[in-house]
Amino acid sequence: MRKTTLILSTLIIAVAVFVYFTGSKVIKDKKVNWQSSVMPGKLSAAHAQFETNCNTCHTPVKGIDEGKCISCHANNTALLQRQPTAFHATIGNCASCHIEHQGVNANLRVMNHEALAKIGKKFMSNSKGSPDVTKMVMRGEHPLVSAREANLNCASCHSSKDKHQGLFGQNCASCHATTQWTIPEFQHPSVQSINCSQCHQAPPSHYLEHFEMISKKISGQENKNAIVTQCYSCHQTTAWNDIKGVGYYKHH
Repeated sequence: MRKTTLILSTLIIAVAVFVYFTGSKVIKDKKVNWQSSVMPGKLSAAHAQFETNCNTCHTPVKGIDEGKCISCHANNTALLQRQPTAFHATIGNCASCHIEHQGVNANLRVMNHEALAKIGKKFMSNSKGSPDVTKMVMRGEHPLVSAREANLNCASCHSSKDKHQGLFGQNCASCHATTQWTIPEFQHPSVQSINCSQCHQAPPSHYLEHFEMISKKISGQENKNAIVTQCYSCHQTTAWNDIKGVGYYKHH
């Protein structure tokens, strides 16, 4: 019985090896590609040329070979020179975020912060993430990020995108989610606030006589001493185009 099992196992392995290395065989005069027969799904448009050559990305027994990814993408200076994506130089775990076989229209650039936090755990020995956010997550009070995502240091990738110019600190996750920048429950400062220019800058047109010749007339500020940095003189906190005494006015 054992001898029969051993022979059968050997034959199965031999057939598998033969199929793998021959790549195709003829059945009823039709050429069948064995790699295509086990394809879990279409590759993205960027990798479509490798659809019949699994060895480009995979290594027998091992599966996806990160070394092969790196050999193709290591010289991507545009990726490595940008602050938000410079971490790719050391992370060395491509397939956890960039998942293939999702079709030709798959977007492999979607950032999975959960996966990034899991991969980056070994690189975080010197990073404490966002302490205040972490405490909120542990108490179950943070609806925007998971406990694992809270360990990420948002500013390490996003400080160059900080429209707050550092005024709100580096704990991005205290207001923002990892899926999008917009804040559904954003509460604007008091409508009585006069510190608008602390966060907002006037458009270039306001410095090219547009403010003096048009904007002040529309908002009834023509004979007043309002200046460009006094946003509150004309605008309301509901929207930039909600002008005091006028309502919504598309003037740009």
